[in-house]
Amino acid sequence: MPNTIELESDDKDQPLREDIRLLGRILGDTVREQAGERVYDTVENIRQNSVRFRRLEDVAARRELEATLNSLAPEKAIQIIRAFGFFSHLSNIAEDQHHIRRNRVHALTSSAPREGTMRRALQRAREAGIDKAQLRAFFAGAKVVPVLTAHPTEVRRKSNIDREMDVAELLAERDKRILTDTEMVENEAALRRAVLILWQTNLLRRTRLRVIDEVANGLSFYDYTFLRELPRFYEALESELASNSWAAADGLPSFLRMGSWIGGDRDGNPFVNEPVLRATLRRQSSRALQFYLDELHQLGAELSLDRRLVGVSLALDQLAAKLPEPMASRADEPYRRAITGMYARLAAAWRAQSDIVAPAQLSGDAIPYANSGEFLTDLDIIHNSLVANGSTALAGGRLKHLRRAVDVFGFHLAALDMRQNSDVHERCIAEMLRLVDPALDYLQLDEPARIELLLGELRTARPLASPHLQYSDETASELAIVHAAADAHRTYGQAAVPQYVISKATSISDILETAVMVKEAGMLRPHGGELDIDISPLFETIEDLRNCGQVMDALFQIPEYVRLLESRGRIQEVMLGYSDSNKDGGFLTSGWELYKAELVLVEVFRRRNIGMRLFHGRGGSVGRGGGPSYQAILAQPPGAVQGAIRITEQGEIISSKYSNPELGRHNLEIFAAATLEATLLQQPGDTPRADFIAAMDTLSAEAFSAYRNLVYETDGFDRFFRESTVIGEIANLNIGSRPSSRKPSARIEDLRAIPWVFSWAQCRLMLPGWYGFGSAVTAWREAHPQDGMAMLKTMYREWPFFRMLLSNMDMVLSKSDIAIASRYAEMVSDSELRERVFSRIRTEWKTVIDALHEIMDQQTLLQSNPLLARSIRNRFPYLDPLNHMQIELLKRYRAGDTDENVVSGIHLTINGIAAGLRNSG
Repeated sequence: MPNTIELESDDKDQPLREDIRLLGRILGDTVREQAGERVYDTVENIRQNSVRFRRLEDVAARRELEATLNSLAPEKAIQIIRAFGFFSHLSNIAEDQHHIRRNRVHALTSSAPREGTMRRALQRAREAGIDKAQLRAFFAGAKVVPVLTAHPTEVRRKSNIDREMDVAELLAERDKRILTDTEMVENEAALRRAVLILWQTNLLRRTRLRVIDEVANGLSFYDYTFLRELPRFYEALESELASNSWAAADGLPSFLRMGSWIGGDRDGNPFVNEPVLRATLRRQSSRALQFYLDELHQLGAELSLDRRLVGVSLALDQLAAKLPEPMASRADEPYRRAITGMYARLAAAWRAQSDIVAPAQLSGDAIPYANSGEFLTDLDIIHNSLVANGSTALAGGRLKHLRRAVDVFGFHLAALDMRQNSDVHERCIAEMLRLVDPALDYLQLDEPARIELLLGELRTARPLASPHLQYSDETASELAIVHAAADAHRTYGQAAVPQYVISKATSISDILETAVMVKEAGMLRPHGGELDIDISPLFETIEDLRNCGQVMDALFQIPEYVRLLESRGRIQEVMLGYSDSNKDGGFLTSGWELYKAELVLVEVFRRRNIGMRLFHGRGGSVGRGGGPSYQAILAQPPGAVQGAIRITEQGEIISSKYSNPELGRHNLEIFAAATLEATLLQQPGDTPRADFIAAMDTLSAEAFSAYRNLVYETDGFDRFFRESTVIGEIANLNIGSRPSSRKPSARIEDLRAIPWVFSWAQCRLMLPGWYGFGSAVTAWREAHPQDGMAMLKTMYREWPFFRMLLSNMDMVLSKSDIAIASRYAEMVSDSELRERVFSRIRTEWKTVIDALHEIMDQQTLLQSNPLLARSIRNRFPYLDPLNHMQIELLKRYRAGDTDENVVSGIHLTINGIAAGLRNSG
């Protein structure tokens, strides 16, 4: 790495420049020491030629670059790839730290709260005339849930993430206090040790992740961030409300909680089964209880209050008296006695639920807490006693945070969703019916007949399955899973498994089949009209999005189903799929059909007087619905949020948002702030203008046609895709437990959206995030030569939804590189196919950029976001070489070179490119 890295920046970015120079210097020294001066010099040579190739598409630079890369032995290539890859990882750390730094500076120096914070949201609410009653009503009914998923776009190992966090903490130490010269030297020495450990740690997993490994990785973010930072978020919010006389007398409800799919999502993942579901629930509970035990132990050490010096409440005395054999030294320390007894009960609960022995010495046998509510009641006794006896300050801090944590996380930690494909439910129901009545062929019934039959099953308390019948492995597994979920309700409470998501939902029968399945485990009781779990249909293709309003409207006309909803608070959740709709119809059409689906659903739910909660299945990349969360939530149609929203957090986005505690709390705050603004500040009259809707309908139709024509109607496109991207190599990278395709097929239709988008990111085309928009604008202008562009500019200025679409395209195109993409296209063996397809892609790429510049009134991509533009530009000299090296290694591998270093090198470039792009999947 170079000792001096040239970075464009304003003065406020000086600390970022210094951090990157520092880390670059340390990495460069490490490369010299570990790999030798010749490797370091080669890294510099490749970087310089890569810069020349990028800026000028310099033919001589390209030839020199190719000559250098072709001459590299595989083992030397590995060292060079690792050097460039680690620079991307270290740059990410420096940028995250700078983001935290700027947030702090803004909070200290600006009287205007930053957009996306709760202070800003509350200020806007106050300016809009929102009164205390409205605000309290919002918090009382709000439900904001980020849902972590295991979708395989995080290419880093946990070991690497942990070491990178060490680097981040050392950088943060240089900010948080003034270091002496000696301390600065010690800090840099510690940084050098951390970077050396990173260099000597393998970036690649040697084996494929198991589901339980993914569970463990997901749980680590509770240690990093959620368990401590969510209580701090609530404390800061309560303080802000109190400063504006908006505080509720009975406290702020815990409206922001965590959800998870990891260990419960079995759609297309045969490795998620009943034992895995049970193990996941145990591990989640164990993580929560272990945290509470640790905090309770620390609280006992802190509350050494002597009853001879301070009064205590009768309830506290009674709680302390439950300890069977108090130590003589604790006779006058009622808080410690009470906490000792609580610790014993909590440890007993941990043993009962997880079969793990608690770590501290216990006295006597204790009755385990039956649920988190009992534990919270005892914590409240301590709180109330302190407040009533002049020790209000002691009721804050650790005790306050622990009480909030128990209220938020319970004994289950996170709400674990179950998810399964509707086709699986259909087969299970068909088998169970056939074994009862061999003459009945459920699969041959039309939709009305299916509905009638399923409703008949839902009216009777008699189970459909029988222990005396032999079922297929699939049906037996599905029945075992719903019974495991019912057991979880009894052990941890219904909050442990509150949702059942149905993938590929297209009809009413898909929803009723799921209802019959949960009825088999007693989670639906017909005679009482009780349903213990939300049934959430997921609409994910363009056709499904267009039909979802009709499906839900017809569903709400079934009295038996509406009766079940009464037991769920008359609220129905609907999930909308961003990834598959994008793969199906392209970026513009996916975004527009999602928006229209929400408009239709809002009206259907309003007319049927049903509360609506939307669950947004967004990915990390723009091609899978990603982008800034704050703008995305505010761009929802009026009435779509209603104080409740769930959003998936996937792959590398989880670690980029939540590895750092301070950054993690800020990102959680963004969710809450945007939900508040979207609910309280949007007016019913804020629906888009009719001419905007008509224009979008036209643009979407043209973009859909262009995208479908390229991807699904162009002869040989699937071959072009597979030969010009790393899709085959990604399938062999150990980054997730789930197969990359739904079926053993080479068809693009059967490929999952994640590897589809990930592959286009690797070759720097980012095609799913923009293709079709240029053709749409061209057709629009041809049809409206006089005022077409003026209309698009007006839409961009006045319509948040359209502005968000263009902003996301602007961002994703800034990471694309058509020159590098052309080198990937050269790997397509059929020259006619290569030229025919890539020329279309190149033309559309140029047309899209030109259209964005004109509509957004800018000269360059990201002109309105110079900080991000600089960040991306400054990465290119270290990102581009990874692409060039990936291409050369792919050529060798596909030519038959099976050297282990070649395969590892390809996988390392995938890792490094993903790190450099950040949101690539």
